[in-house]
Amino acid sequence: MTTTAFELDGYRIVKNFGVVRASLCDRAQFSERLAPDLQTLVGGNITILTELCEKTRQHALELCLQHAQQLGANAIIGLRYDATEIMQGVTEVLCYGTAVQVEPKQ
Repeated sequence: MTTTAFELDGYRIVKNFGVVRASLCDRAQFSERLAPDLQTLVGGNITILTELCEKTRQHALELCLQHAQQLGANAIIGLRYDATEIMQGVTEVLCYGTAVQVEPKQ
């Protein structure tokens, strides 16, 4: 379970494992860089970049979930993403949150 909130409705936190994170550096390939340039001439959503961003975010989330699971957590609260351009054409995507063990409230 994941949430951007700091609690899960209907659950109580029984153990806090601390911060978990996943960092990925992604660089668009030549074909992925050329198509957006052509698409910006037409206007609208740059679908190739949108898809690339979504794949990178999803991969970062999967790695973050693996990190939490390795610690024994069954949820991540306060989940966030951050992105930073490290150099031209290379972006770091960071996914982070607090790994916790939760159980249903009685």
